[in-house]
Amino acid sequence: MRHRIAVVGSGPAGLTFARVLHRHGYPVAVLERDPAPDARPPGGTLDLQEGLGQLALDKAGLLAEFQALSRPEGQAMRILDADGTVLRDWRPRPDDRADPEIDRGQLRDLLLGPLDVQWGRRVTQVVPGTRDGVLVHFADGRLETFDLVVGADGAWSRIRPAVSSVTPHYTGVTLVETSLDDVDSRHPDLARLIGDGSVAVYGVNRALVAQRNSGGHVKVYAQFRAPLDWHTNLDLADVEAVRSSLLALFDGWAALVLDLLRHGTAFVHRPLYVLPVSHTWTHVFGVTLLGDAAHLMPPLGAGANLAMLEGAELAESIATTGPGDLDEAVRAFEEQMWARAGRWAKITMAGLERLVSPDPAEALALFDQVQPS
Repeated sequence: MRHRIAVVGSGPAGLTFARVLHRHGYPVAVLERDPAPDARPPGGTLDLQEGLGQLALDKAGLLAEFQALSRPEGQAMRILDADGTVLRDWRPRPDDRADPEIDRGQLRDLLLGPLDVQWGRRVTQVVPGTRDGVLVHFADGRLETFDLVVGADGAWSRIRPAVSSVTPHYTGVTLVETSLDDVDSRHPDLARLIGDGSVAVYGVNRALVAQRNSGGHVKVYAQFRAPLDWHTNLDLADVEAVRSSLLALFDGWAALVLDLLRHGTAFVHRPLYVLPVSHTWTHVFGVTLLGDAAHLMPPLGAGANLAMLEGAELAESIATTGPGDLDEAVRAFEEQMWARAGRWAKITMAGLERLVSPDPAEALALFDQVQPS
């Protein structure tokens, strides 16, 4: 008899897990609280690395399709001083496929493929150790049981409490996101500033980063150190009030750089939370976690890549294990995940400290270490 398996969450981790199991002919229930794939904006662009996210897609049989959709030119990176001086201008080689970009929405659709996601199924709680397996509670009052429930439901996971009492904590760094549409035709000066990939400007405890997505869409991120309640006297729903507040925060920076904020269409508040660097838990029969639910870390390019590879690896382990070895496969997976995620959590936390720091030269030095010469 096949195991009854559910994955909660239809982000990159959950969908990669389900897609690899599907490739092996293994059924899995994908439970997603959103009522439809496009119920919320999918977010910005992701760079998928060769040994992580791209490896996961290869395990799912989707690497060639990803390569057709991805944007290798999006690997370009330009760093400016606050006065607009270009400090670094990295451009990928024509054959560079180390970490090309892909829009989150495109990646979601690629992974969805033939999967039958159960939309609008909001899980409120899971209870392991019942007579029939892991009991899943839904918001509509329904109950279902599974042999394994995989929590891939992000930072504020409803599955995590079944294995860990730890909750995310604030890093001291806040992001405020805005967007530019049709940048090439409406804002050609900004299009040239951003180039094919990203542009970043670093100051004292603050930064502005703009990243090109497909179709002339650009995401802009104002990053700064502040208390969690920094906006107490600011109405975050008031676009012009938020714009004025951010322009004051970056006062004195080059006019063209500030145009990234002046032309933003709306603003979204995103304080950065993380889980402890070495977050582990005592193994619980029938429940495990993937991605941000397991190891939430700063968004410096590792999180989605790790999540996808974890999903692919766990799925392969399950698909190739014997009927009575499911729990051992999950245990072995967790040990491997914890070790690798712990290393990346240390790297990304150290990176955040340098990218949003009192000394802007730290950010430049960090990029010099990781960018090809």
